[in-house]
Amino acid sequence: MNWKNELFNENEKPLDKLVDGYSHTSVFRTVAFIGDSLSSGEFETRDENNNPGYHDLYEYSWGQYIARKNGFKAYNFSCGGMTAKAYVESFAEKNGMWDEDKACQAYVIALGVNDIYNRNMEIGSIEDVDDQNFLNNKPTFAGYYAAIIQRYKQISPDAKFFFVTFPNSNTPERDDKTHGMINLLYSFAEHFDNSYVIDLYKYGPVYDAEFYEKFFLYGHMSPSGYILTARMIDSYIDYIVRHNPDDFKTVGFVGTDIKYK
Repeated sequence: MNWKNELFNENEKPLDKLVDGYSHTSVFRTVAFIGDSLSSGEFETRDENNNPGYHDLYEYSWGQYIARKNGFKAYNFSCGGMTAKAYVESFAEKNGMWDEDKACQAYVIALGVNDIYNRNMEIGSIEDVDDQNFLNNKPTFAGYYAAIIQRYKQISPDAKFFFVTFPNSNTPERDDKTHGMINLLYSFAEHFDNSYVIDLYKYGPVYDAEFYEKFFLYGHMSPSGYILTARMIDSYIDYIVRHNPDDFKTVGFVGTDIKYK
């Protein structure tokens, strides 16, 4: 086995290969998945009058697929319609998502569709963040999103954070918002330590008509769509861990009382 070429191929790009079996995402034993309907395994239905119904079935969420495959504990800190604003102002507190006993070694954040596309919230910038007190962050998507990071850094100081971009949905009319959000996430990854971007826009598939036909059920994903998303997110985190080995050598100590240099 040429382990150097297999694990540390410098020419490899994220999602060049989808991992099978245990991935390096398994270095984490507790992971929280923070997001909206697409992080909640939501299925969309139609009744006899063609009225839509929305159902969060968390066992079908891509986070739970990744957890079952890799044998770790996963929390769905998500629900249909979730925004970063609602998460910070009420949802997380009401549902015990700031609880110390739910502190995790990693947090995967996949928010923005409802904030930016559906509610036209101002994206903002890193300038909207008060590093000393997140309660003073400006009321923009950037301010609320950063508050989530800041609060969980208080709860689990050494945890790793993964920020998921929008995919390429082949909608030119949304390009300005899409790229604004992606640029913001890269600025957060530079600003906050232990943080990384999962760039599905750059490295994932285009969500075109054929993709929707195969992997969507009305406006949300089908079971196969959530499985494919799980494989992509899992493979992307695997890539990040493998290509940044020094960053993850001590992850086993996160959340323990073990002291180390």
